[in-house]
Amino acid sequence: MATVEVISPRTIRAKRIFKDLTREELRELARPGEKTSEYGSPVYATRVKNRSAKNTYVVGNGAPIGVMQQPIERDRAEETIREVQETLAGMELLQVDRRMGMSPEVPIHCRLYVPKDYARIAFMWHNMLFPSDSSKEPDFISVYVPDWKERLIFLDVDQGYTYILGTDYPAEAKKSMLRQAMYWIKRRGGLGLHAGSKVLRVIGPDGELRDVGFLLFGLSGTGKTTLTLHDHGLKEPERAIIKQDDVVLMTPEGEAFGTEDGFYIKTEGLEPSQTVLWGAATHPTAVYENIKLDDSGKVDFLDTSITSNGRGVVLRKYIKGTGEGIDLEKANKIVFITRRNDVVPVCARLTDEQAAAYFMLGESIETSAGDPTKAGQAKREVGTNPFIVGPEAEEGNRLLQIFRKNPEMEAYILNTGSVGASDGFPGEKVSIRVSTEIMKQIAKEGIGWEKDSDWGYEVPVNVPGVDLAKYDPKTYYTPEKYRELVDRLRGERRQWLGQFPGLDPAIPRAIEK
Repeated sequence: MATVEVISPRTIRAKRIFKDLTREELRELARPGEKTSEYGSPVYATRVKNRSAKNTYVVGNGAPIGVMQQPIERDRAEETIREVQETLAGMELLQVDRRMGMSPEVPIHCRLYVPKDYARIAFMWHNMLFPSDSSKEPDFISVYVPDWKERLIFLDVDQGYTYILGTDYPAEAKKSMLRQAMYWIKRRGGLGLHAGSKVLRVIGPDGELRDVGFLLFGLSGTGKTTLTLHDHGLKEPERAIIKQDDVVLMTPEGEAFGTEDGFYIKTEGLEPSQTVLWGAATHPTAVYENIKLDDSGKVDFLDTSITSNGRGVVLRKYIKGTGEGIDLEKANKIVFITRRNDVVPVCARLTDEQAAAYFMLGESIETSAGDPTKAGQAKREVGTNPFIVGPEAEEGNRLLQIFRKNPEMEAYILNTGSVGASDGFPGEKVSIRVSTEIMKQIAKEGIGWEKDSDWGYEVPVNVPGVDLAKYDPKTYYTPEKYRELVDRLRGERRQWLGQFPGLDPAIPRAIEK
């Protein structure tokens, strides 16, 4: 094989590169690996069935990396790129160009290179974003080589590239572009957020109809997707308008630009009663991976024998309750969804500094679905975002700056777990109805608040339609036990926040009384 001189990590040469293929042409190329469902939608199987976070690295000697990120030496990255380019020179590739976002203020052009034999990856990713002009220079490129000799993913945010090697999991393409975009907006004074977005159009206390923009943060198992897609029982002229379910790009002014045209849904347990998603999930334009299909094409979303991480890409326009746009003019309400079971209240309203602290905590507990051996243990991820590049403290500091610049923005904790758990008692469960009603009343400004003496945030004293007496943590414990649990949780939080050098001191102080 002839040696190929490395011109640039972003310069890809191949035996042949197919460009500007339509959705239909990509599906046809992926046909050999397709099984067709009863709905006419394609179903594919992948060798790798999850993201390879432990094999993902940030190229060093460039942008500083964070505490939770793994570096790879630039020399090793460049040597690997040289080998990859030599391999690609003898292959047929697909080049897919797509645009991230709809706003002219977020003109992000993404380009994906995939071997022709893996057209299904290109096809699925094509459905995630918007049309773009392939003649333009891309902002970001990602290069897939699924049959590489080792599993290795590395990215350079300064040069805007990601190499995805040794895995055929399609979400690596999706996340590679979103990761780059989140860093892109951070360099422009904003912040990339791993959050769902929606608008609640409600009648306010003045009797006027108002649009209230929400961003919803939450780790897996907290109910973030459920709350993002919920209609809150609103009736015309009130309504819920779904914007995005994964990543938004926030400006210093509190605008939140959407990124995607397709939602990457988890299929486990999907059934007709989930009316918001079901229509899109059973539309012929849906694309699935690793779901159970019998010989006749009948789909069984309840069967997780292949994997509990079955996935699908569904188009926004077929999801009930989506509007035409994907952007929030203003993120009026920021909601950090957590799933705790003891002393965290059902809801709390935060100061700016507390908002930055709870963003940094990214807090929940492990579920049996996630890791049965750690079920019930605390689980934390800065910004509930595993795709941060750069020092984590920058993220919390930037969010605090945005809040201080936009005093009309408010932040909340929403506990979707339970309250008051102890030995032999799982706690008083917070139902979906309670969580959605609280969000609706936040939008309507229908909640009365008082300061909590232990944490300094505000807790509700009345929420229309919700019996708050059941959700007062102090009523489930003796004063001594309650103090023990509060002190233990505060200690865990102090330890977590202490990991991040450069964090504004006002942020860790905010978890004290």
